[in-house]
Amino acid sequence: MEIVGGRQYVEIRGDKTHELPPLLLRTSPGMNRVDRMFNLATSIVDSEDMVAPPQCDDPAVDRELEMRRLDLAVQLVEEYRRMVNHWKWGDSILEWIRQCEITFDGRPELRTLLRPDLWPHASRSSFVILLEDKAAADSGVDVERAVGLRLTFRQPPPISFFSDQFLFYLQSTVAATAYQKWASLSPSPVASLPPERFRFDVVNMAA
Repeated sequence: MEIVGGRQYVEIRGDKTHELPPLLLRTSPGMNRVDRMFNLATSIVDSEDMVAPPQCDDPAVDRELEMRRLDLAVQLVEEYRRMVNHWKWGDSILEWIRQCEITFDGRPELRTLLRPDLWPHASRSSFVILLEDKAAADSGVDVERAVGLRLTFRQPPPISFFSDQFLFYLQSTVAATAYQKWASLSPSPVASLPPERFRFDVVNMAA
């Protein structure tokens, strides 16, 4: 066991750099047409009373409120698109972890690292930490949030299923709670995988 900066790392025999399966990202948009999504977002703005009705017969006020209404709809669409992008990252990451576990099981020098009866041991969340250590995610993608959203939703629901409160404020908290609960399912102590001992490619299948 090696301890660096308060973190425990599993020990791996030798000095070989181990090749892991590629992380295959399926992040193509695959969503409703933008105009339809915008119309649904506008319906959310109206149904949630996000814009107060005008209190006077002033065309300038009406125009200002309409611009505010449309701006909120655009913001909802952008939040939804970011959420779906995170979900797709999470879906790809969980499949990558499964492939990594198969790889570990097939290599004698790595097989024991995932056994919880050994101390310390790696866990499924150790692969998420490895992604963070390797800075493998795109800019703006939080891998823990991505995994948390995938754990919460088997498929990303359409925008009309969400409230404005969820899209603007609650999704990060929900995703963080889901990830933390999932990560805590492995018995302690859990150790990290030394990033310098592993290599893998990140392949965007939509490219």
